[in-house]
Amino acid sequence: MRRWLLSATCWMCEYPDGAGASCSETPHNWGVRGGRGKSQSRAAPLTCPCLSRLRSSYSTKDYSLTGLVWSAVNLSPEQLGHGVSLKVTVVCDSLREPLTFTCDCSSTVDLLIYQALCYTHDELHSIDVEDFVLKICGLEEFLQNKHVLGSHEYIQHCRKFDMDINLQLMKRKGLRSDLARTANDDQSPSTLNHYIHLQERPIKQTISSHPTPPRVTPAERIVESLTAAILNLVELYCSTFNADFQPAVQGSREHGAAREARLLSCPLAFTVYATHRIPITWAASYEDFYLSCSLSHGGKELCSPLLTKKANVYKYLFHLIIWDQQICFPVQVNRLPRETLLSVTLFAVPVPPPGGSSDTNKQRRVPEALGWVTTPLFNFRVLTCGRKLLGLWPATQDNSRARSSAPNFNQPDSVILQIDFPTSAFEVKFTSPPAAEFSPRYEFGSLGEEDQRKLREAMQKKSLYWLMDTDRKRLWEKRSHCHAAPGALPMLLASAPSWEWGCLPDIYALLSQWTYMSHQDALGLLHATFPDQEVRRTAVQWIDSISDTELLDYLPQLVQALKYECYLDSPLVRFLMKRAICDLKITHYFFWLLKDGLKDSQFSIRYQYLLAALLCCCGKGLREEFDRQCLLVSTLARLAQQVRDAAPSARQVGGLEDVKQFFKAHGSCRLPLSPSLLVKGIDCSYFNSNAVPLKLSFQNVDPLGENIRVIFKCGDDLRQDMLTLQMIRIMNKIWVQEGLDMRMVIFRCFSTGRGRGMVEMIPNAETLRKIQVEHGVTGSFKDRPLADWLQKHNPGEDEYEKAVENFIYSCAGCCVATYVLGICDRHNDNIMLKTTGHMFHIDFGRFLGHAQMFGNIKRDRAPFVFTSDMAYVINGGDKPSSRFHDFVDLCCQAYNLIRKHTHLFLNLLGLMLSCGIPELSDLEDLKYVYDALRPQDSDADATTYFTRLIESSLGSVATKLNFFIHNLAQMKFTGSDARPTLSFAPRTHTIKTSSRIRDVFLCRHERVFNPSKGYTYVVKVQRESPGEVTFVQRTFEEFQELHNKLRLLFPSSLLPSFPSRFIIGRSRGEAAAERRKEELNGYIWHLIHAAPEVAECDLIYTFFHPLPRDEKAADATWARPLGKVGGEVKLSISYKNNKLFIMVMHIRGLVRDGNDPDPYVKTYLLPDPQKTTKRKTKVARKTCNPTYNEMLVYDGIPRGDLQQRELRLSVLSEEGFWENILLGEVGIRLHDLDLAQEKMGWFALGSRGHGTL
Repeated sequence: MRRWLLSATCWMCEYPDGAGASCSETPHNWGVRGGRGKSQSRAAPLTCPCLSRLRSSYSTKDYSLTGLVWSAVNLSPEQLGHGVSLKVTVVCDSLREPLTFTCDCSSTVDLLIYQALCYTHDELHSIDVEDFVLKICGLEEFLQNKHVLGSHEYIQHCRKFDMDINLQLMKRKGLRSDLARTANDDQSPSTLNHYIHLQERPIKQTISSHPTPPRVTPAERIVESLTAAILNLVELYCSTFNADFQPAVQGSREHGAAREARLLSCPLAFTVYATHRIPITWAASYEDFYLSCSLSHGGKELCSPLLTKKANVYKYLFHLIIWDQQICFPVQVNRLPRETLLSVTLFAVPVPPPGGSSDTNKQRRVPEALGWVTTPLFNFRVLTCGRKLLGLWPATQDNSRARSSAPNFNQPDSVILQIDFPTSAFEVKFTSPPAAEFSPRYEFGSLGEEDQRKLREAMQKKSLYWLMDTDRKRLWEKRSHCHAAPGALPMLLASAPSWEWGCLPDIYALLSQWTYMSHQDALGLLHATFPDQEVRRTAVQWIDSISDTELLDYLPQLVQALKYECYLDSPLVRFLMKRAICDLKITHYFFWLLKDGLKDSQFSIRYQYLLAALLCCCGKGLREEFDRQCLLVSTLARLAQQVRDAAPSARQVGGLEDVKQFFKAHGSCRLPLSPSLLVKGIDCSYFNSNAVPLKLSFQNVDPLGENIRVIFKCGDDLRQDMLTLQMIRIMNKIWVQEGLDMRMVIFRCFSTGRGRGMVEMIPNAETLRKIQVEHGVTGSFKDRPLADWLQKHNPGEDEYEKAVENFIYSCAGCCVATYVLGICDRHNDNIMLKTTGHMFHIDFGRFLGHAQMFGNIKRDRAPFVFTSDMAYVINGGDKPSSRFHDFVDLCCQAYNLIRKHTHLFLNLLGLMLSCGIPELSDLEDLKYVYDALRPQDSDADATTYFTRLIESSLGSVATKLNFFIHNLAQMKFTGSDARPTLSFAPRTHTIKTSSRIRDVFLCRHERVFNPSKGYTYVVKVQRESPGEVTFVQRTFEEFQELHNKLRLLFPSSLLPSFPSRFIIGRSRGEAAAERRKEELNGYIWHLIHAAPEVAECDLIYTFFHPLPRDEKAADATWARPLGKVGGEVKLSISYKNNKLFIMVMHIRGLVRDGNDPDPYVKTYLLPDPQKTTKRKTKVARKTCNPTYNEMLVYDGIPRGDLQQRELRLSVLSEEGFWENILLGEVGIRLHDLDLAQEKMGWFALGSRGHGTL
């Protein structure tokens, strides 16, 4: 007989998918060890000394610092703000009034602390600046003392939006320490039992069998054989399922000699025995079951798939299918890469319907895939052997990107596949070879011109996904010439013909000699295409120096890359665990990303182990905080579901008692959106939309901060919104690093589970729909709503100009970002505008070109949303201006900057292909971004291309029609208590806030030219207050808006009749204005003397309340602007490869003679008696400030000939049947230009003469 003892094993070694590493081979492996317990029936307290070693290696003398959230920093020179003065307010507990400093943006934080201490302390000899920190008011976040002020993202945010910088001086000893690790945390055993959340007990113990003296009686031999059979059954169970024990028999195999896999020339073979737990529905619906077995490495098939014979379902004690067939691949074991995956797919033929079982119908029936599973052939380094049970995943779950998924044992009724691998008296081990000692390196220029051209074309594709076979062959053959292009390494490795043992020395030599890759490029080596352990180790080594701020930008992709790890103990896992221990922000977001990964059934066990390890290392305080956050999210989810399920008429926010009870019990909690957001209470309402999200206002724990407004969504998958906002945030950082601040509004969004999450609300912002409908339901077709709304909220001239500038930049950024990412379903309710002019998009339910369809028609017809009311704000009216040139230049510049980072966005989106987002699931989705970025185009070609996109979007009627239809659809959600407001009034005035109006009189009309031609009417308003007389100026359209809004509140019987809009004759003439003056005078007199509910309503008092424009001098405000004389053309001239390139960009200030011209550009290279060098641009319609961005090319012109030529450029207006009118000319002598470099600038237009740059 045998006796059983408890001993230890490693949780990664015995990982359920057979993908663990051996502790003996990885000395730093994090193992879960079990001590020998006194009670044999109870699991011993299992610990992990390697996790303890990890914690202790990152211990600190000051544990309080581990519980602080440090403000993120960006160290690029463009963001430091050298020479920029900041106004900073510092609050000190020891002072009644806050301190206000003006300091340089490049000053360090500790210098600001020192200045504040000079006011709070008389003597500073005994004061150490390091004992103090500056906390951001309203956030549980601290500036980093050794960094400059301008490097902090908080300071940059305040500068962007002209916000006050409010800080609080605090002593380190007085800071909250509830999240800090303690010495007890680091010294306590690393127990995972409480931190891992599995349905079965996850931590394994080892059951060791110790042989007793041999028995000689037959009965004892029978018992011994039965015991051995039971032990084999237990061993099979433990190696397959997630049991908390495991048999370990001391046999000859463990102590026998190991054999190298590279020495085995026999083919790979195993026996497919049977599938168990076949569903009864399969037995009745299918026949002719068979398996398809294939081998792959990095997504490439190593040989053709092999099929088993066809079999049917048998029923013994349960349903099963028996093949008992040997599968022998034509691949030798020594040619198998270490990370080879075996994929098995179960197929069956549907049973024909009754009466249709003829042989003809049987041939027409197509086999259906029913289930699949993948498993690695090598368990870390040892070739798999013995009997294996593998749970099949349903065929509906795609396995194209899930290359290393574990067998399906999550579902209790999963079909089980039994495979018998050969066993032997020795282990077959895979030992990685060293890199080759000699690997040549050559200069790229040593290649012939044709080879250089073809290599450049291949590398310009920026991605391995679209390499042709010829590209791969050429890249691998010429790999020694490509060291000067570090970013090309992923494409070179993807072109390697084989990853078998004999090819690895050359691959590893290329890897070891390669130039250091940037973090962004190294991400490309973490794709599923590269499962090789050495490649992934090198990639992590290059990523290791990344800053915490940049790591947070790429953390979602790194968490997804964990799916592509063949083995749980990997350099990437160790890297993420190490960085999470060192920074609270990383710990926070890593926790929520892992928690979201638990919903991915194929990888849930892997994420459960990693989550357990993270909780084991982070300390008791942070574990309790995560428990509070999870409880808060669950409570809010129940509340949101109750509100959503209620009938619209009975909908109300009930059940707040649970949320209030939560805060009563726990005091405070941090929000999943950010660990800096600490709240202690809540107020709640909801939005009237289809999803009915909650509108939450959390009470800030910091009394110096405002309430935190958040949207909580239940029923919407926010992972796509998270990804889209992440891409926009990275685009914004690229622009800022290149010195181009596009004034983008970046807000937080985080998924806290499938179908629920939180979104930060941006203050002082409104949707375009609400802005446009202030001008009526057809406001989407009008040009003035956005400009009027911005004017209303920015009455001062400087304020308005700043808002327009913000609008131009942010609108350009939105155009580029939404086009590159293919963001669809764009209507005026998911585009918002801040009162400061910043425009931004929300709700990214459709992206990568997956537009909503009306039948066969795409709802989003334009490349991106850019409408005439946006152009009206940019131009300052309905005529194109030079500011539109600036807008186009910004768009093209921003677009080209993003194009330079094509590889980064393809890497980031490629790593997310397996995340489960439906609209990002295959290479076609990724190709949308590739095609949008056009990596093979030159900057000039891309500029021309994007200019045409702007013109197409601006000319699209479908966008405005889409907005209008959305206005109609949203009318049902407008609450009955919503009061109409006037679009041109920034705020509402009442009879209580203003003195009672006694009389009104329309004095006169005045001709105005800005913002458009017409007449304005001056109204004298007398109030009951003695001597209070004001004058207001209103247009006829504003009187009409007042009347339309009054009709929404009162029946027509209570209102006077309104003058007709149409007048026979010239409706804009002096006589018409005079006639309207008399009619409007009668209208307002009857209005003031109407029933009290009308005469005293808020609309009346708001209409007659002075606006900022009324307080300006009439002459200064309504004066006619002077027209510009002459004009200029902006050109870019370059010469390359015997080609002269002339980019006609913009023209400004053309002379207007009556109506606006229809200008176009014509060029010649003089002398040209035959007129063969004529080139023309397109015609721009009705504008004095056209934009072209068209490239005119002269080919085959030698440089010497070019020096004798003169470029003659003419601007003409197309006049239909009449002769075209010359608007200006310029002649440019090419020998005056240094054509070795691109020349760009404005050239003056005039009569015949020579232009100057």
